[in-house]
Amino acid sequence: MRAPLAWVSAAASAVWRAGVAAALCGGLWAPMQAEAAHPVAKPIVQWLVQDLPPMFVYAQSGVPPTRLSDLGQGEVDSLMRILLQRMPQYQHELVEMPLARFEKLVKQGQTYCSFLHLRTPDRLNWLYFTPLHPPLYSRQIHLVLRKEQAHRLESERLPLALEDILQRGDLNGLVARDRSFGPHIDVILRAVGDKAPSMVPGLSRSQLLQMLAAQRMDYTLEYPAMVEAFERRTGRRDFVVLPLQESRSSMISPASCSRTPEGRAVVEAVDAAMRSLAKDPQREQWLEPWTHLLGAQDRKHFYRYLDERAKGGPQIE
Repeated sequence: MRAPLAWVSAAASAVWRAGVAAALCGGLWAPMQAEAAHPVAKPIVQWLVQDLPPMFVYAQSGVPPTRLSDLGQGEVDSLMRILLQRMPQYQHELVEMPLARFEKLVKQGQTYCSFLHLRTPDRLNWLYFTPLHPPLYSRQIHLVLRKEQAHRLESERLPLALEDILQRGDLNGLVARDRSFGPHIDVILRAVGDKAPSMVPGLSRSQLLQMLAAQRMDYTLEYPAMVEAFERRTGRRDFVVLPLQESRSSMISPASCSRTPEGRAVVEAVDAAMRSLAKDPQREQWLEPWTHLLGAQDRKHFYRYLDERAKGGPQIE
């Protein structure tokens, strides 16, 4: 008996629809399988690291960290870890290099990022910046000299006026040439000409303090916390650390990246992470590994700053 024409037509149509569905599913499923087998790689961000205790502390002495989990518990790296954990869209790599090499590579158009650079007019030509926290006592530059030289400044009032000290000409200083000490001090060092301390490229902060202890010069400029860390590490107690008027206006500490499209995107992500952290009801828990390093006055100042950061929009320069 022959099947009715309508039944045959319906059966054929069902078979055709099933075939098309299978083909479509196969076509869609194949890319999904390929994507699962080969997930899209995250963009890589390379961050500058340096052993600058207590600001940036290598967890394993002498061994630069390469991943976020390797970061130590210094003032800079602790905050760096907190913020970069809020940027999972990136793969973060940590790279150790001298400041001069970092600057050279960035000016060549390569993309690198840093939590170690202060914002200066010159650096705005080759770095994007976003602010992280206001000036803290631990980040104020001081005059560092040997104890036997301290009597030469007994007549000076504290905090010292660096410009007056430089005009005296009876103390020989030495600083790293590729370093910024904040906008006010940088301007003074440029303005005084040959009365400025000698500037030598490529010297680490620890090397400068070693040279000062060895009487290679009379003074240098450094953070008091850095001097304290050097003395703890070496067991020496050679130095007097005196505050400077000009460092009281030190700039807000920022994060920065190369002025490339990729660098701009990373700075925007850091800014978003900072504002997210500022608004987080659990922010004190998140920040405790960092804020315990600060004095009571610095902590109060920092949280007041976060309240303002939480209310505002992006801050990119």
